[in-house]
Amino acid sequence: MHRIGYVLADGFQVMSLASQTVFEYANEVVGEPFYAIENFSAAGGAVRSSLGMIIETRPLDAPGLAQTWMFTGVNNPLVVPPSPEVLAFAQRAGAQARRIAGICTGGFVLAEAGLLAGRRATTHWAYAKELQRRHPDIRVEDDRIYIIDGPIWTSAGMTAGLDLALGMLEKDLGADVARSVAHKLVMHQRRSGGQSQHSELLALAPKSDRIQSALDYVRRNLARPLNVEELAETVHLSPRQFTRVFTAETGQSPAKAIEGLRLEAARLMIEQSRHPLDTVARETGFRDRRHLREAFMRGFGVTPLAVRRDARAGGV
Repeated sequence: MHRIGYVLADGFQVMSLASQTVFEYANEVVGEPFYAIENFSAAGGAVRSSLGMIIETRPLDAPGLAQTWMFTGVNNPLVVPPSPEVLAFAQRAGAQARRIAGICTGGFVLAEAGLLAGRRATTHWAYAKELQRRHPDIRVEDDRIYIIDGPIWTSAGMTAGLDLALGMLEKDLGADVARSVAHKLVMHQRRSGGQSQHSELLALAPKSDRIQSALDYVRRNLARPLNVEELAETVHLSPRQFTRVFTAETGQSPAKAIEGLRLEAARLMIEQSRHPLDTVARETGFRDRRHLREAFMRGFGVTPLAVRRDARAGGV
């Protein structure tokens, strides 16, 4: 039996515990209790989440209590730092456990314990720059769902913990079991570790239905040449009015937003499929693979091939 220990502290984010359901359903799929899950804290007893939910925990007696340790995050790791007891335990566990994970801002615990030094890691995008500033010896990648570096796993925020847990499940029990569990959890798409945690459409955040409709039109027609005149016509504005309103609502020009959406679509295709880069370029509106490469270097600072390689390495 593989034992998984979740380490909680007062103010923990309750969403971190959602990943336990992945292991629960894995037991159901394989028809036996392959995983055993327990909650721990420095002193044991009742621990209160950021929402006020009370969870009973066992004390952290020794690292040998579990083969996998999951350190949960808090809403603001800058205000609620890990306790000395938890840091000392993380250091001991890091030397003995099969794997250690930081869910969301739980990565700060691993960083403070010295477990991420010289490694790649990620965390919630809102705190990635601070993690890098505090720990310059870590290669923080703020645009990843989760990252595996040796025995250390780290995930982005909130729902990314589910993807990390599914990644562990696939390592342990295979892709078929992981797909079955994802299906039971009604996860319509199982995201790889290398996949971006950002959404260009969410970042644009249009304020009106009119501009949202124009963006939806762009996403449905990325393979076609698109210009301001065509988009303006779809929402019954003059090109000049459309450009003014679009820029005011999104903070970007229509041309820049279109390229961002093309890049996001191309990146997803590269991460989630084996389509040749020529096909990816054609389907997402780039002239050819050279144009695609230029846009990736400009937008992401890496080549499309590097994104594909990292997606396969960071996934399972």
